[in-house]
Formats: sequence, structure tokens, C-alpha cells
Amino acid sequence: MVTVEKVDTTSSAQVHRFVQFHYDLYRGTPQWVPPFYSDIKLMLNRKKHPFFEHSDGDFFIALRGKEVVGRLAILENRPFNQYHGTKKAQFYLFDVINDLEVAKALFARAEEWCKERGLTEIVGPKGLSPFDGYGILVEGFEHRQMMTMMNYNFDYYPRLMEAMGFEKEVDFVSCHLTRDNFTVPDKIREVARRVRERGKFKVINFKSKKELKAWAPKIGEAYNKTFVNNWEYYPLTQNEIKFALDNLLVVAVPELIKIITYNDDVVGFMFGFPDVSAALQRQGGRITPWGLVDILLELNRTHFISLNGVGVLPEFHGRGGNTLLYDEMARVLQDSRFTEGELTQMAETAVQIRKDMITAGGVPWKNHRVYHKTIG
Repeated sequence: MVTVEKVDTTSSAQVHRFVQFHYDLYRGTPQWVPPFYSDIKLMLNRKKHPFFEHSDGDFFIALRGKEVVGRLAILENRPFNQYHGTKKAQFYLFDVINDLEVAKALFARAEEWCKERGLTEIVGPKGLSPFDGYGILVEGFEHRQMMTMMNYNFDYYPRLMEAMGFEKEVDFVSCHLTRDNFTVPDKIREVARRVRERGKFKVINFKSKKELKAWAPKIGEAYNKTFVNNWEYYPLTQNEIKFALDNLLVVAVPELIKIITYNDDVVGFMFGFPDVSAALQRQGGRITPWGLVDILLELNRTHFISLNGVGVLPEFHGRGGNTLLYDEMARVLQDSRFTEGELTQMAETAVQIRKDMITAGGVPWKNHRVYHKTIG
């Protein structure tokens, strides 16, 4: 018999039990990159995570006897619903053994939670911040997860979702790029050269984190405007922007962060991150002095880069800003130590950039699907 219990988020023992199940389930899976325990526990901390300043959520575990066999977070993002005029709940941190009965029990409890709040649809996986990663992996199970910027799951997850009546909402595709295959067409390079010469668009490069921090408020403001037409968009609060940027700055390599300005206003950006997945796997979710050293060493020796967060304000599409972005991406692969990379999680609604990336030689190799279900 399967029972479902709500986690008391003020109990460190119950929070740990909820978090630990993920590590127990995926232990020994070579493609899985364990997140830091502290990062996941922060998601259950209503006093510290900025999501709970404006929204609500609960966390559930499924038990068979005394054994934990599944977990689920169900969330109400109120600013998203207000912005889009919807009554959606979103789920996240869904992990389960290969057992439909367990999955159904978890989502049955989630549906009760939604009905109590007048919510009419469940969508997910979708986390508490824009950097939590979207979707359930449906293609590319053989490839290693890109750090903690996305989710990894076993191949039975999509079957469970469909068996419960969930349908596709939107796909997020990740493309593999290599130095040999990723080529920006000469026409785009020429347009980028002319755009640079005109002087209104500029690429800002950084040499230190101090320089990067000085630009952080403007970067956050531009990020909040750039994806306004995207499926997942909602206006972030200042605390959410600060939370995201503070996390970004921890792992940022200034030379791989590019800002595009137009008449000195930030209108675009490219965030590049060295892939330290191997070090994260070695540390197993723990933060120790040696672990931090290991991650720093991996930052300097990896030849793989993640491009996660590439965009230009909608009003500057077709005016030259996007050509500068593509040119900068090519420069990173051609002129640095990075010989391959991944353009991480592009929504299928970002039609033009996906088309441009594939034209330039990017190869789709992972697909994460966000599901939805109407609550009866």
C-alpha cells in the first residue's frame, strides 16, 4: 500500500528525507550530476527562498511501508498566473521508482492541493527560479546532464507521465556544438562586422568578477525584459533577480560572460559556463574544502562549455544584436580552450534562435518536455 505524507519544512529530518531520496534513486547512474544538498534544501526553506515571498507550495513523499518510493513538489506561482491570466499549478522535484501506482498517488495528492486553491491545471517540471531547469528528459538519456542547469531522469518517466494523462506543453531542446562543426555563415560575420563599425551596438567583455558585479543590476534588468515573449516568462522580483545573479556569480568565469549594449543600454547577453559536471559527480552533492578546490581545478581544465542564457531584447531582433551574439559564440569555440559545448535548453517557442543554431551546425541531442494536465 502506498501512502503520501506532506513534508513539514520546519523539520530538518523530514526535509533531509525528502532530499535524500533523489540521491538514493540515482546513485551509480553515470549520466546523473548530483546537485548540492544545500541548494535543494534551500528550495524547501520558506524563510530564505525568494519564491515564497510571493507564492506558495508544498512538498510530498510517497511511502510503501517505511520506505520512501517517490517525492513531489507542487507550487502556485502567483505572479505567473497574474501575468498570463491563468490558474496553473506547477510541479517540480518529481522523482519516483518505476511504479505507476506510486506516481498516481503523488499526483492525486497534488490535484487535491490544487482544487483546494481553485487551480485548474498542473504544468511541469518547472522550478522555483529561472535557473532550475525545465522538463522531463524524453530524448538523450545517454548524454551526461549539464551540471545542475537541467534535470536528468530515467527513461520510464515519460511513460509514467503519459499513463497519468499528462500531455506535452512545450519542449526544451539542447544542442551540441563543436569547434569543427559550428560555423557562423560569412554573411552573418559580415553583418556583425558592420554592426560593430557603426558603434551603436557594443560587446562588453569582463576581466574580473568585480567588473561583472558592477554590471549585475543592469544585467538583471535586461534578463527580466529579454524573455518577455517566452512561454515560461513572468516578471521577476528584485530579490529573485539578486538570488539568480548571486548564484550565477559563484560559478561565472568573467571572460565567458558577454553583454551587448545599444547606446550604452544592455540589450542582450551570453552566459558561458565551463562544464564542471565531472567534479560535481566526484563530490556527490557535498560542499567540502577539497570539493571546492576540485571544482576550481575542473573550471580550468575542462574543454566543454555550457551556453545557458543567450538572448537579445525582442525589439532589437533583426537589427544586428543577434548577429553579434552568434559571432561571439563562434569566437568562444574558435579562439579559446573550449572545443565543444552545449546550447542548453532552448524553448521551442524561441523559433529563430533554434533555427539559426541548427543552420550553424548545432546538433539537437537532448530534449526536455514540460507536461500539462487539466484537473477534472
